[in-house]
Amino acid sequence: MIIKEILGNKSNMDLENLEIDFLELEWFETSKRIQSKTTNSGEQVSIKFLKEGQHLSQDDVLFKDDKKAIIINIIECEAIVVAPSSLLEMGTVCYEIGNKHAPMFIQDNKVLIPFEEPLFKWLSASGYHPSKESRQLKSILRSTDASHGHGHGHSHEHKHKDNNEQPLFTKIINFASKYSNEK
Repeated sequence: MIIKEILGNKSNMDLENLEIDFLELEWFETSKRIQSKTTNSGEQVSIKFLKEGQHLSQDDVLFKDDKKAIIINIIECEAIVVAPSSLLEMGTVCYEIGNKHAPMFIQDNKVLIPFEEPLFKWLSASGYHPSKESRQLKSILRSTDASHGHGHGHSHEHKHKDNNEQPLFTKIINFASKYSNEK
């Protein structure tokens, strides 16, 4: 079976009386445009997204007919979890993690990062009180267009294809503002 687009999400589709077959993905596989996988029931699925920027999310529906639906399930992994206690701490921890070019996820007012021992030790030594937990990493904070790829020997000014996309720091400040207003 070849999948070229996401049909929708379980949250906004009627899947009543259908057999649900899960396609299990690691967090880092959700942004791959081309991949072949096997569902829990053994069905071969080839994902071939033609458009740039298509990313799979938890509970996305890839296939649906009158008998079954194939739905994305992101597998839990070891993660670093930081629960910022203030707007300043949220902004600072996101800035520091982003400066290390580590993938970052924002879920339930917490910052999650795929577990790396050196980063965990650095966050602990810096006073952020991280914990190590098994979590689904679902809501990646996308900086802008990651397709240009780069190392650390550069300035942090880039020109991106989509000028409407907000820079990472703007997203952090907007999220932190929302976070502080909820407290």
